[in-house]
Amino acid sequence: MTRHHQLEQWLAQEQEVLARLEKGPGPGVASREQIATMTGLQQMQAMLRGELPYAPMAKTLDFLIVEVAEGEATFQGTPGAHHMNPMGTVHGGWFATLLDSALGCAVHTCMLPGRGYTTAELGINLVKAITPKVQRVRAVGRVIHCGRQLATAEARLTGPDGTLYAHATTTCLVFDLPAQSRP
Repeated sequence: MTRHHQLEQWLAQEQEVLARLEKGPGPGVASREQIATMTGLQQMQAMLRGELPYAPMAKTLDFLIVEVAEGEATFQGTPGAHHMNPMGTVHGGWFATLLDSALGCAVHTCMLPGRGYTTAELGINLVKAITPKVQRVRAVGRVIHCGRQLATAEARLTGPDGTLYAHATTTCLVFDLPAQSRP
């Protein structure tokens, strides 16, 4: 598949996802009541269908989740001038946020109802600069292990031509969510 054809597919999928998200509740946070009986995968699927709000930060930083499966999450980002550092390349913090989102959401897909996680460690290797000519990148996060107390995952950030820009790993703590208090 050519780079141009791959980019066309990515852009078409992006438009489909954005259309669903715009019909839904928009950016925000799902209530405990909305997600209480759902697995992490069910939550992510409902968000992609536009039934639950998506993370406001995704809109701010021009990226969105485009696919989820058990133990996997794919984010697509649009690097722009407002993400640049003074040297004219995309700031490493944008790489890190996109990769952390893919890693965390991959882990989230493995959560049972009433379970949560938090990032304990994040390691990132930037291997190639993203310049203004790069139109889109994708971060694909995959769970390596998800246990009762610990989860690990890895992710790769690539362009439509397969160029690797960065790769990352995470270790997450897994725990029972606190019971919802009643007033």
